[in-house]
Amino acid sequence: MNIRKLLSISLVLVTAAGVLACGSGDGEGAADAATDAEAAEAAAETPDNPRFGVWQLESDRPPPYRNIMTYEPWGGGGMKITVATTNDEGATSSWGYETMFDGEFRPVEGGGEGATTAVEVVDEYTNRILNARDGEVYQVIINVLSEDGSTINNEYRRTLEDGTERVSHAVYRRIE
Repeated sequence: MNIRKLLSISLVLVTAAGVLACGSGDGEGAADAATDAEAAEAAAETPDNPRFGVWQLESDRPPPYRNIMTYEPWGGGGMKITVATTNDEGATSSWGYETMFDGEFRPVEGGGEGATTAVEVVDEYTNRILNARDGEVYQVIINVLSEDGSTINNEYRRTLEDGTERVSHAVYRRIE
């Protein structure tokens, strides 16, 4: 697996977000970037984090299939994420993790042995999520909350063992 390529893609995305935040180079960009960083920090730390709630994956799969993602406050400024799935046959499973939005890897409950996740705030609408197994990052998710707070769009990026990249997308709609 080409982890260097996966991480460089993530860096490009984070750098692009930073470039957009810095403005036109008229000297006000640094202030804008600092304001964006403060807004992102506030979004991560406030109990009124707009991500808190229950979200359902948009899917064309017929019932009983269902994927529900729940975000709730955790640990004095962090967030607990739980994903509960009902498959096509009606069997259920769940997994989850807690984050402080600090890029530190933490264990994933129900994610299998050696599964960890790290979350970083890119801006007030965007989080970057790194999924790893046994210390090796295998997936980067760019998680974007819509401005109106009604949807979360996830872009999943994986570098396969042959060096090719697989990109997929998912949309979650707020249901609570």
